[in-house]
This record gives sequence, structure tokens and C-alpha cells, in this order.
Amino acid sequence: MNFIKISTASLKTRVSDVDYNTTEIKSCINEAINANSKLIIFPELCITSYTCADLFYQQKLLEKSATAIKNLCDFSAGKDILISVGAPLTFQNSLYNCAFIIFNGKVLGIVPKSFIPNSSEFYEKRWFSNGNKIKSSNVNLFFQSSIPFGVNLIFKCDPFKFGFEICEDLWAVIPPSSNLALMGANILCNLSASNELVSKSTYRKNLVDLQSAKCISAYAYASCGVHESTTDVVFSGHMIISENGSTLNENERFSRESDIMSAIIDIDKLNNERLKNITFRDNTAFYEEEIVEIPFIYSDTSIKKFDRYIDKHPFVPSNISERELRCKEIFNIQVAGLAKRLSHTGLTKTVVGISGGLDSTLALLVMIKTFDLLNLPRKNILTITMPGFGTTDRTYNNAVELCKNLGTDFREINIVDACIQHFKDIGHPTSVHDVTYENVQARERTQILMDLANKENGILVGTGDLSELALGWCTYNGDHMSMYSVNCSVPKTLVRYLVKYVADKEVSKNISEILMDILHTPVSPELLPKDATGDIVQKTEDIVGPYELHDFFLYYFMRQSATPEKIIFLANQAFNDKYDETTIQKWFDKFLHRFFQQQFKRSALPDGPKVGTISLSPRGDWRMPSDASNNAWKS
Repeated sequence: MNFIKISTASLKTRVSDVDYNTTEIKSCINEAINANSKLIIFPELCITSYTCADLFYQQKLLEKSATAIKNLCDFSAGKDILISVGAPLTFQNSLYNCAFIIFNGKVLGIVPKSFIPNSSEFYEKRWFSNGNKIKSSNVNLFFQSSIPFGVNLIFKCDPFKFGFEICEDLWAVIPPSSNLALMGANILCNLSASNELVSKSTYRKNLVDLQSAKCISAYAYASCGVHESTTDVVFSGHMIISENGSTLNENERFSRESDIMSAIIDIDKLNNERLKNITFRDNTAFYEEEIVEIPFIYSDTSIKKFDRYIDKHPFVPSNISERELRCKEIFNIQVAGLAKRLSHTGLTKTVVGISGGLDSTLALLVMIKTFDLLNLPRKNILTITMPGFGTTDRTYNNAVELCKNLGTDFREINIVDACIQHFKDIGHPTSVHDVTYENVQARERTQILMDLANKENGILVGTGDLSELALGWCTYNGDHMSMYSVNCSVPKTLVRYLVKYVADKEVSKNISEILMDILHTPVSPELLPKDATGDIVQKTEDIVGPYELHDFFLYYFMRQSATPEKIIFLANQAFNDKYDETTIQKWFDKFLHRFFQQQFKRSALPDGPKVGTISLSPRGDWRMPSDASNNAWKS
């Protein structure tokens, strides 16, 4: 499935002791191979050590360095791993700080450092020349001739394409890695020697994450460690592996032993992002230089132990503080969307159906904050509860108490008699509890809400969420329709956290207690008669499947355009402690069937704000024929 495991290395070195450093490099290579890695990135000038200073002028050191490269080539023969090491290179009477890329017994290519720092604690220009003008050249070493040399080299084993830059290059206004990405590289590598200063590690990490995001790539960074010379500065051996803006792995700095760090990269994810990103595609037109692709072939890229972290709930940050910030931002986006709609229309009233469930609760909380923001009285929010055949005391009481405590204009309209009359009108027995029985109730409620909105000169605010839209779990021209839908791009797994955020941060204790009970109520449309005990009999997740699975399927189907095989594989990895493979497959088949079958509902959606990276709006993110076939996605 085009995953690849890569490693970075932080070395225990001795300054100018090439033999010792080479031994440590070999040890790390073996460790990476044992970890099933297919690439290992060593720090800048790791063969000699970075802090040799004027010793770089010594012919003996340069000879030892070249011999070490030969030694590593011999060592790499028969090994299925791409190796990048830092070493000096003499070329046309100048010395260059280079990355040597080695695979299976030979040097595939050599990449010079483009930008040489020469200020503050760095004074590399005393020894090294800028390599940014070197393109499509060749160099000869004593053991190998005609080795590609330049900054325009891409090392390619489809679909994996590697590009290399060195330390300061990343700090440039336009880093070489930006050009390498436009040339096709999807794994960018940095051999570095970045000293430690207060807060510099945070800046460095942000820089790596940002570059991986801008380049829609993986970015692997390896810096030299504490055994470099400490005459003036200290190095920490910082290592970072990021993927499209997210840190996959970061080491504990200041280790005194050689160490490797690994992560699994999802190349299909990156390539799909590039395919959809028009700005990235357009930027490739600006790169007109010759691209030198250097092919090589891995004998096997299968991953023996898949240890990439797969989040069960990709819409919900696992970090608590980050989750709180995300919820606050989403809530404010919803509020801003509704506020604009009210100010544009000049209307000062809203209508919403309150069931005592999560979605209508979230919509009401958005309305409360919007009205407070616009200095409108909460009594202008008409909250309507419409008990039917399946309404339970728990949801009814929660709806009543919530609206009263929030100070809205609360009204109750029982729909039972109206529905019974409608059953008579269309000749439907009340004893037949089929889809007609359910949809009559949903449409009766929407008719009441729409007509009340007209009567009160307001707008009907919709409550349906993204997960329900994906599954088509709504009644066409019933709860499917509104005049503005504030939850339309909020998935069900996130609705819970948004309501909890408001309960924790935005409301009084008594309201918070009501919200917490709503959070612990099973999700149900309550359209079928309750049982003898008065409990809910119709639980949505028993019918359509767990929402956490459907949100997982939706994320990978929409965000990454992943194949069914990959989605099932990732779901098995994420939920192996909760669902077996048969259960996951069953609900994925249900997801696919309903997603394709119910597109006609999404083709006629009301307006509503996009809050995350995924939306099913027919005017924006998702344009799909209502009669498209899902046969190509069936297993």
C-alpha cells in the first residue's frame, strides 16, 4: 500500500576520527535494517564530524573521508537500504559540504550544500563553497567514476522519490527542498548540524513541520550530537520526521550514544494531496531546470511490523489541550456563520427543533452564543420540542430543562395526532412501523418548524451533522432541510466533544449538568414506539453501525481518496482492540452502499459553514453524480 519506513540517526562521534565515525555509522545502518527501514539519514559531515574547522584543509582528512565512503559502499552491498551520509568533497579546486547517497555497493549521487552560513557562530565559508549553482554535473572518485553531482538530483524507486538538502538550506527563503518537491520528491531529507540555543529546538521543529506541509511531503531531519566539539557551541542530536505538517516522531535530545529513530511514511496520502492541490500543481510550472532522476530498485519494501500510529478518531485531536482549542475554534466558526446569515437577512429570530439529542443541542448552543454576540434577546430563539411516538421521558425532560435554563422561547407541539391524521390520508396503517411511519414524523416536524419560521419572520436552523449526511441518515425534505445548517460539516464523533467543550467552558453548572446527561444518552431518532419501560428502542448505531467507524471511513475515503483495501487495513490497525475484521468489513460495506445511494440528498443541501478539511457541500468540496455506481469500490 506504498508505505515505507525511514530512519534518522544521531551519532556518537569523535572529531576528525574517520575510522571511529564510520564504525558508528555501520552500527546504525545495521540497526535501521533490523528495524525494517529502507532509508537512513545521517548528520551533516558525519564522516569527519562537523566541527573539524581548519582540519578540513588537511589532505589526509579528505583522503580518509573518501576511503570511508568506499568502505561504506562495500558495506552496503547486498543491503536493501538507501544511505545518506555527510562528507566533504573536492571539486574543481573548491571544497563542498555534501550528502553522499549510497545504495547496494555504489554512490548513486552526491548533493552539495546550497547555502553556506557565515555569521554568528557559523563560519563555513572559510572552508566550503556554495553548491546552489551546481546542476547536472559528474564527479570521479578513486573507486567510482561519473557520479551524478548537483542540487537537482531525485533518487527514484517508484512511488518513492527522495530529495536531499543540508542544514542551512532549510533556513533559506526558498529552500532547495521546495524545488525538489516541485521536481517530484515526496520524501525530503536534511543532513544537519544545528547547534542548541534557548528555544531553538522549538523553532527548528516548527520549520520542519511547516516545510513538510508546504511541500506536501515527508521531511526527515537528522542533526549531529553532543560529541561534536564544544569549543564554542553544543549540539544535541535533534531528529524530527514530519509528514504534511504533522510530526510523526521526534527524539529526546542530548543522547550520549548513537541512536536511530524511525517512522512509517504514507506515500499514497502525500501523492493524493498533491493531486488535489491545484496550487502545488500550478507551482510546478515555475521550476524549469533539468531534473536528473537516478533510479534504483528496492528488493522488498514490505513492512514487517506496522507501528505507525493510526488514530481511531481522526477528526478529534488526541491531545486534550489541542482538542479544546480545536473545539473553541469550530464553535466560533459556527457562530460566525450564523451571525452573518442573520445580519445579512436582517432577521432577529430563529427556530430550531429540540429533541434532547446531541445535534439539536449543539445547534442550540451555537444559536445562544450567536444571539449573545449580536446583542439579541434569547427569547427570540424559538425552541420547539415535538414529542412523537418514540419520545422518551429522558430526552423530553432534557430538552425542556435545557431550553428553560438557557432562557429561550420554549414551545411544545405534539405531533402524534397530526401524524395519525396523515396516516389516514395516505392509507398507511399505524401498526406498520416502516420507513413511511418514520418519515411522516420527520416531515411533520420540519413542516411545523418551517411554517413557524415564516410566521415569526425568522429562519429555521438545521441540526443535522456531517456523519448523517455521509450516510444519508436523514429524511429527504424532512430533517434534511433547513434555512441554515450550522452542524453540516461537523462529524458525529466531534459533536460530542463540542458539546462537552461548551459544558466545561461556556455555561453555568446547572446547564452543564444537563449537557452531560445529553452526552450520555444513546443516539436515536426516536421514531419508533418506546418499550414497556419507556426506554429508547431505536438506537441509530445498532442500525447503521458505530459512528466512530463511519467517521473513520469517511475521513480516509474523502481526505485521502484511499482504496477500500487500505481503509480496511487502517481500520483494523486502529480498532484491533475493539472490533474484529469481519465487523469492520460489514460496516464498511454499509458505509459504501449508503454513501453512494444517498448522494441525491447531499445534492440539495442548505447553506452551512465548513469547519474542517472535509465537507459534503455540493457547492464546494464534494461534487458527485447522484446516480454514480460504487461497483469499483466493492471488495
